[in-house]
Amino acid sequence: QVQLVESGGGLVQAGGSLRLSCAASGRTFSNFAMGWFRQAPGKEREFVARISRSGGMTYYANSVKGRFTISRLNAKNTVYLQMNSLKPEDTAVYYCAADEGVILTTTPNYWGQGTQVTVSS
Repeated sequence: QVQLVESGGGLVQAGGSLRLSCAASGRTFSNFAMGWFRQAPGKEREFVARISRSGGMTYYANSVKGRFTISRLNAKNTVYLQMNSLKPEDTAVYYCAADEGVILTTTPNYWGQGTQVTVSS
């Protein structure tokens, strides 16, 4: 089993920054591809960013490219999402996700409970 716990969400003004963390426990962290999804009220869950097992390959949704950075520190079993230049439309519950494999799928096997990010105008 794998447990994922997000932290770092909160309220921030437009243009500000937040850093989300996802701490993993259970199976060896480096065996998992990791990523972030988000879901705004009344909207479908959408992909935000993903990172490979080694951390060498990353990919971002067009809506966050250039503003968000995903990274991982395998020694601490933690993945991060640095969010800069935040916009009100970034407001959502952000979910950490993991898959056993090299690449994160569109339907990850493991999910955190989410952390709320609210960006005010």
